Amino acid sequence: MADFRVRVSTGKAFGAGTWDKVSVSIVGTREESPPMPLDNLGKEFTAGTEEDFQVTLPKDVGQVLLLRLHKAPPALPLLGPLAPDAWFCRWFQLTPPQGGPLLFPCYQWLEGAGSLVLQEGTAKVSRADHHPLLQQQRQEELQARQEMYQWKAYNPGWPHCLDKRTVKDLDLNIKYSTAKNANFYLQAGSAFAEMKIKGLLDRKGLWRSLNEMKRIFNFRKTPAAEHAFEHWQEDAFFASQFLNGLNPVLIRRCHYLPKNFPVTDAMVASVLGPGTSLQAELEKGSLFLVDHGILSGIHTNVINGKPQFSAAPMTLLYQSPGCGPLLPLAIQLSQSPGPNSPIFLPTDDKWDWLLAKTWVRNAEFSFHEALTHLLHSHLLPEVFTLATLRQLPHCHPLFKLLIPHTRYTLHINMLARELLIVPGQVVDRSTGIGIEGFSELIQRNMKQLNYSLLCLPEDIRTRGVEDIPGYYYRDDGMRIWGAVERFVSEIIGIYYPSDESVQDDRELQAWVREIFSKGFLNQESSGIPSSLATREALVQYVTMVIFNCSAKHAAVSAGQFDSCAWMPNLPPSMQLPPPTSKGLATREGFIATLPPVNATCDVILALWLLSKEPGDQRPLGTYPDEHFTEEAPRRSIAAFQSRLAQISRAIQERNRGLVLPYTYLDPPLIENSVSI
Repeated sequence: MADFRVRVSTGKAFGAGTWDKVSVSIVGTREESPPMPLDNLGKEFTAGTEEDFQVTLPKDVGQVLLLRLHKAPPALPLLGPLAPDAWFCRWFQLTPPQGGPLLFPCYQWLEGAGSLVLQEGTAKVSRADHHPLLQQQRQEELQARQEMYQWKAYNPGWPHCLDKRTVKDLDLNIKYSTAKNANFYLQAGSAFAEMKIKGLLDRKGLWRSLNEMKRIFNFRKTPAAEHAFEHWQEDAFFASQFLNGLNPVLIRRCHYLPKNFPVTDAMVASVLGPGTSLQAELEKGSLFLVDHGILSGIHTNVINGKPQFSAAPMTLLYQSPGCGPLLPLAIQLSQSPGPNSPIFLPTDDKWDWLLAKTWVRNAEFSFHEALTHLLHSHLLPEVFTLATLRQLPHCHPLFKLLIPHTRYTLHINMLARELLIVPGQVVDRSTGIGIEGFSELIQRNMKQLNYSLLCLPEDIRTRGVEDIPGYYYRDDGMRIWGAVERFVSEIIGIYYPSDESVQDDRELQAWVREIFSKGFLNQESSGIPSSLATREALVQYVTMVIFNCSAKHAAVSAGQFDSCAWMPNLPPSMQLPPPTSKGLATREGFIATLPPVNATCDVILALWLLSKEPGDQRPLGTYPDEHFTEEAPRRSIAAFQSRLAQISRAIQERNRGLVLPYTYLDPPLIENSVSI
């Protein structure tokens, strides 16, 4: 006989405790013990508690390998067993008769009656689990998860996604917590009620004036939204949004003018000034291009029975000498120059130029919402999440490293498929290109998508924007990328002693291969790896996953409401076609081009909701679920947190000197995962 002490920690969240009965079997190298009840006087497993139990094994099971949990509802006299309830178990600690305590991390919900097998918490790649029972347990765990979390093709040409119909079909381990879910719907309900009471969601007509739009501007406004309202007509603010607005990923250095964008020296002389030319500035590297060509010929929507319009503009920008601002030089609203596609200039009539800039901002809305936000920052993180759940067992070091960066991602994406990108919902009701346009853009972009776009340092180099001043998305993003990369490098160094150890990890290779096939549809032209051969490649790949699931999403999501609260700064649709000549734009025509009242308010409401985390947050680098139990990775986590704190102090110090602070990549404001 052998006496073991068992210590159990129950989570603190609402509903984490259970009335069910819990027992444990200890699996050793010799045999497995029978289930032993964990039963003290009174109620066990109350939320937020740690409890001690004593169990006696009838036989010596040998060296402890696994802990098998059993959970079943209690039986009441005459009534029989009660309905089982859920339990969130944080961890078990098992102290054998000889030797130190063994910690078994869990951090899972156990729903209903059933059992769960846990390994001791030391992170191990598959080759390090030598005992056949441990190998078998890894395989059985993955088989169960692959059965639970299956893939489906949502739309042709899109990354694959979780095969569930509604949020109700999700298990508790991937669902919003009760508190987060309640906050989400309370926020949505209060905002909807406010718009509904004002009658704005039912008004299908045009805005009467810009002044009338100011009436709704008080809806939850922020300092950044007020700045946009005050400066939206200014050229410098227009250009700055390509650097630090909600879509800071398109601007690139222009080394030569595209043949289909025939800007001349005479057109831009007033902005460039004397003593220079387009060719001189191109050679100097002071010209930049934003090309929305992917929007060319895209499907457009019908709103309130009225056809909407889209443009595929090209915008040339100039970085003035010294510390001068970035300024727009020229805008062409199509990809085909000619008499019906004039090049608009800052020297044009005020309303001509403002209308051209507003068409560019509408293109930014469509590109950002369909590609930068939905595809790159939601659909791809869902692929990373699903592959992690399906291919990496709990004891794998990469599972322990990545699981905090997948929290709630499947829930929010399922909500998007229920409430945003389906017929009758906001994308269908109120955006200029609608669901069909979104889908077409995603299909086009999937054929162009490449690995360098997802790796910030390579993306910055590829676009040639290493030294453009005032590019805070780049500056803060590179600091965070560096901190994540160093953290990942330390973790990889602990568990992978050589390149061969990377090549030999079949679970890791299956994870990478599944991301390539289900996320990037086996497109070798993307440059996305289908296997990894070196530690260096593994570090870059895992850094890419964590960065895109956290910082990148924060940078392109948190500012959505700030940009759109004053709708003319980011119109979701345009009701009149792009101008084909100059000199005809007027204030009245400008207002008539903007989206109708109900569509405006519908989108503003949605983007306010999507810009605001509904509680239960975990900032980047915050890991309350302690999956790693060894000292070395814990030291790396502490060092990572320290580096993020230094980055935050530097960002806050810089922001004190800015008229418009850039806060989206301040680490305490970045969520660990895509969760809204």
